[in-house]
Amino acid sequence: MKILLLEDDVVLYDVIEEYLSEKYEVTGTFSADEALKMIEEEHFDLFIFDVNVMGSMNGIELLGELRSFNDATPAIIITAYTDVEHLKSAFGSGANDFIRKPFELEELGVRIENIKKLFRLEESIVINDELLFHPAANELQKGGERILLSGKDSAILHYLLKNSNRIVSSEELMQNIWDFDSMPSEATLRSHIRTIRSVIGKECIKTLRGVGYQWTL
Repeated sequence: MKILLLEDDVVLYDVIEEYLSEKYEVTGTFSADEALKMIEEEHFDLFIFDVNVMGSMNGIELLGELRSFNDATPAIIITAYTDVEHLKSAFGSGANDFIRKPFELEELGVRIENIKKLFRLEESIVINDELLFHPAANELQKGGERILLSGKDSAILHYLLKNSNRIVSSEELMQNIWDFDSMPSEATLRSHIRTIRSVIGKECIKTLRGVGYQWTL
């Protein structure tokens, strides 16, 4: 699982990075502007943003900016503030969790594990009685057969599964799966959807013309 850590306290950054790197792939920066550039260039599974950071935005504002572009990546906000207003602001900007400093590293670990469960990160997912999906390996297990998916097909399938309770627009899918500089055409996205359907069944993904796609199982 790839985590983007935004924290401008060098000592705390080093402590968190060392702890998380035992289990996850961690990329970090001290600047919100640099974090935004990183997000445009690669995909992350989880954001951990401090509120007060370097750059033109704070961590909450950065998250709000990302959510306005349909980036639904799970996010944990960390802060030294203890007032309710910052808590409300964080959740209002799209945070999935909020942790106040000082905190035990184990507490952060527990919160990450909870995010993983809620968003089905790094786990095998039972699609039906015949199909088991392994997102980390880009692999479907169909009976005794192992079917390898392309990275993009796997990412699209995983995203739809994680958001199975709602309709996902084509724009949202593209913004969350592709890098900013390599956005595909609608035709390319439809081609990936067709490929996924050919493996898991046409009935699994519903197309809502002009709106987007929805997982139907």
